[in-house]
Amino acid sequence: MKIHPLITTSDELAALCKRLCKSSFVAVDTEFMRENTYWPELCLVQIADETEAAAIDPLAEGLDMTPLLDLLTDNEDVLKIFHAGGQDVEIIFNATGRTPHPIFDTQIAMMAISQSEQIGYSNLVESWLGFPIDKGARFTDWSRRPLTERQIEYAIGDVTHLADIFPRILKKLIKTGRGEWLDAEMEKLADPEKYRGDPATAWKRIKAAGRNPAVLGRLKALAAWREGEAQGKNIPRGRIVRDETLADIASHPPQAQADLAKVRGLSQGWKDNEIGRRLMATLAQAQPMPEEEIPARNSRGAPLGKEGALVADLLKLLLKIRSREIDVASRLLARSDELEQLAAGLRTDIPILEGWRFEQFGRDALELVEGKLAFAVVGGKLRMTHIDDMADTITDAIPETAT
Repeated sequence: MKIHPLITTSDELAALCKRLCKSSFVAVDTEFMRENTYWPELCLVQIADETEAAAIDPLAEGLDMTPLLDLLTDNEDVLKIFHAGGQDVEIIFNATGRTPHPIFDTQIAMMAISQSEQIGYSNLVESWLGFPIDKGARFTDWSRRPLTERQIEYAIGDVTHLADIFPRILKKLIKTGRGEWLDAEMEKLADPEKYRGDPATAWKRIKAAGRNPAVLGRLKALAAWREGEAQGKNIPRGRIVRDETLADIASHPPQAQADLAKVRGLSQGWKDNEIGRRLMATLAQAQPMPEEEIPARNSRGAPLGKEGALVADLLKLLLKIRSREIDVASRLLARSDELEQLAAGLRTDIPILEGWRFEQFGRDALELVEGKLAFAVVGGKLRMTHIDDMADTITDAIPETAT
């Protein structure tokens, strides 16, 4: 594979993208910094197909990134390969308002052909290519210039290895017939709505017990306010107010700005500064959350009760057994909150009751909840069995003299 020097000019980038447009796929990775900002700062882009690879410096003066961004977001003939690509896709969306498409994520794909829940890149390389990768530049400051040869070599390796691994994963997916299992997952990854950062939905990321409309209304208003403050200052939202502090304020709203000084997680300055005044104004304008917006019970981890919790535990055991039997990551089959919803009696809008997940796991999960399925030890291994089959087995095992 041909490795190009660091690309820093528009002509070099345009020529590279013209060639890559003829490829069936490109492997893509990014290096960025976001520790001190709300919006991640793109510092490097790496890209490769089966014949060539390059790193592109988006911080180079005068570099026109348009050909690369168009290749990633507009060219439907080239499949874009990422590993754990959520943050990479977010960066591309922030730059263009569009997401890469079509898209393939090797971390997600591994969940369909193994029990690897969230395999890291280094483990992916070692498992498929048989050698460890150098992690020395992993925590480097990618915004600092000039980049060293070691940094560039490390970064390009991320896509050259990925370009080598992808065809092998694809071959195994085709062999197992599970490729279409991933279609919906890849579409979710490429869904622009996932990256819009709508302040109106920011509250959904915050853990808050209960379904009190007034509390949830305040939480929604406060989360949207914090999002606006963080975006406007381009600093991480946690630097404004931490999640747990925001939830506490929503549950126990201060009566006056001076009371903010008593809130754990806020400094004394909040009692008379401008941001404190804006927070209090947001609280004053907050409205109770409409009933149709309030999450359904158990959709946000609401208590199940003792019996429901036991049923949920049985479903989790069932999930472990099934994922082992078919060699697939349990997280791809079902999430814990879905099992809790099923245990709580919900039967609609649960992914495990739809499509391939229902065929592979959901049907058995439903039958377990309805008392039609049980656990049995067969040959020293825990397996699932239908109640009727178990009854027949027991009957056959009873000697005639006993009856």
